[in-house]
Amino acid sequence: VAKESADVILMDDNFTTIVTLAKWGRGIYLNIQKFVQFQLPINIVSLMISFVSICILGSSPFTVVQLLWVNMIMDILGALALATEPPNDGLMNRFPVGRGASFITGTMWKNIIAQSIYQLAVFAILKFGGKKFLKLNGSNVNPILNTLIFNSFVFSQVFNAINSRAIENINVFHGLVNSWVFIVTMVSIITSQVIMVEFLGTFASTVPLSAKLWLVSILIGSGSMIVAVALKCISIELLKNADTVQYNDPHDGYDPLPCG
Repeated sequence: VAKESADVILMDDNFTTIVTLAKWGRGIYLNIQKFVQFQLPINIVSLMISFVSICILGSSPFTVVQLLWVNMIMDILGALALATEPPNDGLMNRFPVGRGASFITGTMWKNIIAQSIYQLAVFAILKFGGKKFLKLNGSNVNPILNTLIFNSFVFSQVFNAINSRAIENINVFHGLVNSWVFIVTMVSIITSQVIMVEFLGTFASTVPLSAKLWLVSILIGSGSMIVAVALKCISIELLKNADTVQYNDPHDGYDPLPCG
């Protein structure tokens, strides 16, 4: 009767299994949050850049094949990289998540919006002023610029995937050596992107990029990590200031009794 009415049954008669179960449950929940935080900026930026470019210039910097490629490597490989992150003992120090709690937390929204704004701003500048800033000339300047935007977009998501490993903590490399699936997946994405740009131009509508433009793509992508670190540092400082103000405030919530 007890087994039939129970929600969880310990098959090994070991209560430490409950701790392991809770840790893995929290780890899976957190990994799904990481993937959502990683995936939403991809959809927001690709949609907005394509829509605005078509409305103003009549064409999108991304082709259908390129968008399918981004969705394929980021949905499949990105999900594989973030969903297989092993849980750590620090998860047991977190408060349990209530049933009515929002799945996308305020911190996640902050990270999603910040990454979206950064990428939209950078790619808008590249699309509308990249020829001037990068001094691109020649008959194939438009294919080069569009390939640069496509390449930078992919590298931005690679670095943002690293950011998403830690939603709140600054050190996104903590435990990275233990997550070999994540490392292999990121290397696979970068390798596939190099092949796509340099050798599959006819299929992907890309042109080979110079070493300078590859460096520009990597620098633009790494900017996503700088934005994430700066945002987390600002949040930490605000929390410290709030705690200091609360600690130094002599008012304890009660009004003093009148004298006399």
